[in-house]
Amino acid sequence: MSISIKTAEDIEGMRIAGRLGSEVLDYITPFVKPGVTTGELDRLCHEYMVNVQGTIPAPLNYCPPGYTPYPKAICTSVNDVICHGIPGDKVLKNGDVVNLDITVIKDGYHGDNSRMFFIGEPSIMAKRLSDVTYECMWLGIQQVKPGATLGDIGHAIQQHAEKAGYSVVREFCGHGIGKVFHEEPQVLHYGRPGTGIKLEAGMIFTIEPMINAGRREIREMGDGWTIKTKDRSLSAQWEHMILVTDTGYEVLTLSAGSPPPPAFITGAAKAA
Repeated sequence: MSISIKTAEDIEGMRIAGRLGSEVLDYITPFVKPGVTTGELDRLCHEYMVNVQGTIPAPLNYCPPGYTPYPKAICTSVNDVICHGIPGDKVLKNGDVVNLDITVIKDGYHGDNSRMFFIGEPSIMAKRLSDVTYECMWLGIQQVKPGATLGDIGHAIQQHAEKAGYSVVREFCGHGIGKVFHEEPQVLHYGRPGTGIKLEAGMIFTIEPMINAGRREIREMGDGWTIKTKDRSLSAQWEHMILVTDTGYEVLTLSAGSPPPPAFITGAAKAA
């Protein structure tokens, strides 16, 4: 398996793309409220990317083998949707939770990240699921340093999720990223410490755990993209894009509006 080690020039390009990807989420935050449709959120993000940032929405017309082209600029995954929810006529109502997954392309480089949003007042269960998933992502990020393994990341995430009584989606994972949207390695959100590929400085990949309140099994909708929990339980996801540095990690998808890391995360995370 060939994993690309990014050059200094690549890393600088990815820092810019990552920040811009995060800034789309900052921009859209005030619009995510009861009564808005997922299609309207997509339209607003698309216009902001193209007209304000001069970025390209990476998902639009993205077509991996075996898929039809993805028809929108962002993914909007509501309640029991795990990932790849297609924006449309769905009206968000009080109590809903939604993941907005944003990837921009700037000067050929991809910036990929996602956040959870609550519509109005979330249930206690939805809030806890989102919080634990956010902690899972950061516990995974905290494992990143040269010489650590992908299994270390997956294990940290799986342990925390399962201890809380939740399950980890297995069919979808984080991924290498650069001038290509999805490249090696695959970053599983479960695993055993010390197994899998050893991390090296210059690798860039996403950590994006999908955690279900119920069982981990999935079902695919007829549109060929939308993935839901089989038992209709809630699902949550958070995503950051991570650079392996000489001494640890750098989170590339940080901006002014990024939620702060959980209190247990030490000072290894620095904004670019």
